[in-house]
Amino acid sequence: MKYALIIPDGAADEPLKELDGQTPLEAARTPNMDAVAAEGVLGVVNNVPRDMPAGSDVAIMSVLGSDPGRFYTGRAPIEAAAMGIELTSEQWAVRCNLVTISDGRMVDYAAGHISTEEAAALIEELNRQLGGQKVVFHAGVGYRHVMIYNGELDVKTTPPHDITDQLVDKYYPTGKGADALCTLMLRSEQVLGETAVNHVRRDLGENPATAIWLWGQGTRPQLTPFKQQYGLSGAVITAVDLVRGLGVLTGMRRVEVKGATGFLDTNYAGKGKAAVRLIKGKRDDFVVVHVEAPDECGHNADIQGKIASIEQIDRWIVGPVREALSRCEGGYRILVLPDHPTPIRVRSHTRDAVPFAMAGTGIEPIGGKVFSEVEARSTGVHVKQGHELMGQFVAGSGRKV
Repeated sequence: MKYALIIPDGAADEPLKELDGQTPLEAARTPNMDAVAAEGVLGVVNNVPRDMPAGSDVAIMSVLGSDPGRFYTGRAPIEAAAMGIELTSEQWAVRCNLVTISDGRMVDYAAGHISTEEAAALIEELNRQLGGQKVVFHAGVGYRHVMIYNGELDVKTTPPHDITDQLVDKYYPTGKGADALCTLMLRSEQVLGETAVNHVRRDLGENPATAIWLWGQGTRPQLTPFKQQYGLSGAVITAVDLVRGLGVLTGMRRVEVKGATGFLDTNYAGKGKAAVRLIKGKRDDFVVVHVEAPDECGHNADIQGKIASIEQIDRWIVGPVREALSRCEGGYRILVLPDHPTPIRVRSHTRDAVPFAMAGTGIEPIGGKVFSEVEARSTGVHVKQGHELMGQFVAGSGRKV
């Protein structure tokens, strides 16, 4: 049997007056997601426990069937795993965003979605001037990077995408070891200010990377391999190191797709084709396709972009995957769900329940019509512990949720 999980990151939302009271998911044309909802089980699931941060790290850990209350140690160590960085027991990984701060305000948490090549040059300069035995910066993708810190940390930090357009003074790290992180963040402004990369970006009218923002710190996690837990070999298709890292830590293999960016311009069709190849192959039982674009549009309050990204996911990924699965002689199951909402109104994540739809061999339909927040709530199917949904999906016990 073949299994497919498709995650339109942050696609869930709230009714918007700009859409006459519809959510972007309702406004989007999604015949393939609707078909999954109609053919199988439609309901809602809480992927973020109430006492944990509403991040994709926590939420996708739940979606992949690991209890974040037991296994979560922080966001950055997951991304470090994706980058091939093996942490010692004394080391901390810290997420390092390149950001744009102007007049003390967080103007852009992604520094104008700076390119990976430009960012690599800036990270190299940060290492030259600020790095050393205690601190090492590792270049990632776009604005997303990791800093390895050798020392004690017991700090509270704030994701930069949660404070867009706000004054940053009250959001700097606090707690044991915070002084060291704050010093690095403030010194980075001097290092980055006069770099050639930023001169060019300013000349082109693009947001410069004026500083680093440190957050998401954590120590090395120990997750149970997916195959050991569910008896399935898996592969992950994503452009985001966070999801790659969760794949690495659960023993799944990474499948790279040319043109997959993690933004609205990502290669949707390429991801769909890669998933179909895996479904047709013999190596993988379980295929994960993650698309970041709806989440990015939520953070940027881009309503039409969010609708467009959801429609692209439906057309180029859910559609071809459903078609390929339907031809599997050994049977199939498909699961579609966002990890968390990223409402346009708040431009950040929330802990609210998200819709899910699962269909396929052995899953009895229970009457869903379309894939939307309202319709999912109307079925009365509610999985309150998100990490339990994966076991129900693999077992085909959707009617018992």
